[in-house]
Amino acid sequence: MHFDLNDLRLFLLAAEEGSLTKAAAKHHLSLAAASARIKALEVQADLPLLYREARGVRLSPPGQAFLHHARLILYQVDQMQGDLNEYGGGLRGHLRVFANTTAVTDFLPELLPPFLADNPKVNIDLQEKPNAEIARGVQDGRADLGIVAGQVDTLGLERLHFSTDRLVLATALSHPLAQRQQVAFADTLDEDAVGMQQGSTLQMFLAQVTDRLGKPMKLRIQLSSFDAMCRMIGAGVGVGIVPESTALRYQAAMGLALVQLSDAWCVRERYILTRERAALPAYAQSLIDRLCVHFVRAETAPSQPQ
Repeated sequence: MHFDLNDLRLFLLAAEEGSLTKAAAKHHLSLAAASARIKALEVQADLPLLYREARGVRLSPPGQAFLHHARLILYQVDQMQGDLNEYGGGLRGHLRVFANTTAVTDFLPELLPPFLADNPKVNIDLQEKPNAEIARGVQDGRADLGIVAGQVDTLGLERLHFSTDRLVLATALSHPLAQRQQVAFADTLDEDAVGMQQGSTLQMFLAQVTDRLGKPMKLRIQLSSFDAMCRMIGAGVGVGIVPESTALRYQAAMGLALVQLSDAWCVRERYILTRERAALPAYAQSLIDRLCVHFVRAETAPSQPQ
């Protein structure tokens, strides 16, 4: 099979838009020309790739498989062009990272500035995604790296364990639960709660837990960062579930008490996901190495007095 890259991009647009008309307009083609290009792809594949319907188009089963491979091909072409641009004085690379809430709001803001300073010709596109979407994004080529935590279907991707974290209950020092050594998450649901914004990885996970328990959290306020959460918790607005590494950072400054959770799911293994680590460009390998080294140092560093 011999496919034109522009035809693959047209097919990708049609699949994403659900409309050949919109895809043609974005590709600066007439509808007739776009339709002919898609038909030529189907002739080469000898299979129907799109179902034409009154309100647009949708993928056939072979079209789903074709879309997956088209994305990979276009990703590899874009990666090749990005790497070759170094020799023309352009950007050396563009790294796309899908990560969960903790990574995006907690440790990546600390790790990425020195990495970018050491790699001035590399751009990073960092997006917060739910764990399941992270794995799918890496698998279909929308992301180069994924960072996930907890029990996640990694879809057969290569995964590298780089640290272990746990979720804890944070309360104000004056809160009745602050005196407890350990508590079950279910026993906190009668308390006013401070949470992350709707759609965040952590809040979506906790919503799944409360659905199984049959009792929702009593959310007083939802915020976009763990920093803001800890400020509200320390001020007595409510209790909150936060990563232990984050809570320890803010504990003294914001007057927090940390209570261990007895639930097994509170311990979360963190993984970096890739399609094929050996095939990643050197700058992506460098970021992976920095993540691993950072957490090795953090785990071996002397503990701070509480």
